[in-house]
Amino acid sequence: MRELVGRPGTVSGLMLRIGQCLFGAASIGVMVSAMGFSTYTAFCYLIASMGLQVMWSFGLACLDVYALSLKRNLQNPILVSLFVVGDWVTATLSLAACKCLPISRPLPFCYERDLGCLQKFKCISHAVDSSSP
Repeated sequence: MRELVGRPGTVSGLMLRIGQCLFGAASIGVMVSAMGFSTYTAFCYLIASMGLQVMWSFGLACLDVYALSLKRNLQNPILVSLFVVGDWVTATLSLAACKCLPISRPLPFCYERDLGCLQKFKCISHAVDSSSP
């Protein structure tokens, strides 16, 4: 396999995973600190997806530490494929969670519970108008 920056089992890969953990934890902290975050479905879903991202990145960071300490090579095509699929799943969940936020073009199922909250902020017409195809 080619020598790529950030590949599994390298110092740059470990730094990448640590950065993902830190930024994911910071985003969770900011969202949880907002008053009434649990009343919005989109934020609950985003927090859950970021929690999964943090756990996935932490697990891979631990694997990188293990590989670096024992000088093991993680360039097995099956392992790399597993990492790619796991990263793809967490990225897709995060993107879907961000798509549920009322500031973007929300998916219809994301704001059904939040209609009352959106009316309070006078943005219900924008949310409904922007969600139609």
